Amino acid sequence: MRVRRSSYIASAIAVVALVVTGCAAPNSGAAPQTAAAAGSTIPAKPSAPVSLHILDVAGNQKLTQPMIDDFAKKNPDVISSVSWETGGAPDLVGNIKPQVESGKLSVDLVMTGTDGLSAGIGQNLWVPIVKSYGDRLSNQKNYLEPAAKMQDLAQGFGVETVYYPSGPLIQYNPTVVKSVPKTPEALLAWAKANPGKFGYARPANSGPGRTFLMGLPYMLGDKDPKDPVKGWDKTWAYLKDLGSTISNYPTGTGQVITNMADGTWALIPTTTGWDINPRALSKEPATIQAAPFDKFTWVTDAQYAAVPKGQSADKLSAILLLLQDMLTPEQNAKAYDSGYFYPGPAITGATLDKAPKASQEVIAKYGRSWYDPLIASAPKAIPLTPDQMVKAFDIWDRTIGSGKYKAK
Repeated sequence: MRVRRSSYIASAIAVVALVVTGCAAPNSGAAPQTAAAAGSTIPAKPSAPVSLHILDVAGNQKLTQPMIDDFAKKNPDVISSVSWETGGAPDLVGNIKPQVESGKLSVDLVMTGTDGLSAGIGQNLWVPIVKSYGDRLSNQKNYLEPAAKMQDLAQGFGVETVYYPSGPLIQYNPTVVKSVPKTPEALLAWAKANPGKFGYARPANSGPGRTFLMGLPYMLGDKDPKDPVKGWDKTWAYLKDLGSTISNYPTGTGQVITNMADGTWALIPTTTGWDINPRALSKEPATIQAAPFDKFTWVTDAQYAAVPKGQSADKLSAILLLLQDMLTPEQNAKAYDSGYFYPGPAITGATLDKAPKASQEVIAKYGRSWYDPLIASAPKAIPLTPDQMVKAFDIWDRTIGSGKYKAK
């Protein structure tokens, strides 16, 4: 499975450090571009076809490249070519800030999670694309209700392209786990009875890890699930107790999957995507099972497109046309992919029957029959705000994971 560079607020604790980061991205040699001032007139169509270079720090390429390629193929008068590079969310500001400050953009469009988006907002790097050009993105009115709430987190600086309810769920090896724990209390009891067989990755570096972290306050009945400092007394006490059964915390979800595949672990917290995709890619045995907690709240996730400041009017025109097209049911349904962000679409009407045949086959074989009913019935909550996530990661690192990190 692709290593998720961001889901919620991956490596949000690095946001503070990013303020002083000076690591510049490789320069493509592109000439300085004429900046499109916020609110300025952007042509309905570029004066000539433009090339787009996209930076992906969220594992988003697999979800959205088919949408982008299809638009470019059908609109050669708008986009002449598309190229991609990948990077890590913690490096995003260090990559983009020098380009914005110099007025020499080598990256035209950024695909990011809430982590990179928030870091860029804090450094004033993004065109306020929805605030300034929202009339060109009318398909945003068709967001699914929980996806619309995730779009609100973008504060007008990013356009949500994909969405999923995430988790937390439980994944387990049925040959070892005979009685599946359905509550945090039962999970703790199982872990104590089977020391070393349950684990999860450091939340700052793992989508399932932080989904588990953010989901526990709802299941445990903490005072304020949105305040990890003053409202998570039960959660922190629980995680300390659970940690007594865990010898190490990997610093990436990939090692968690390896631990499940080789039998080191038999029980882990997961998400819909991390349940489907590793089995579909044969990274885990197809026999691995999953289950929901009896009473829980989905912690939602999304990914966004953001445009660095200083973008030319022609390129911004092409990007607006592209994003409007990506938010149609026919295109957005491609986000089903191979289950990586299940379901994936952020738009009403982007149903599985509109997805590519390969995606339909993966979901039919590796999906779970209880996913969709649970997505429809269980409550949903947006992730912690970036400032609260920084605090949650810091507390976890100091009080839960200290001394137990294990390299990927």
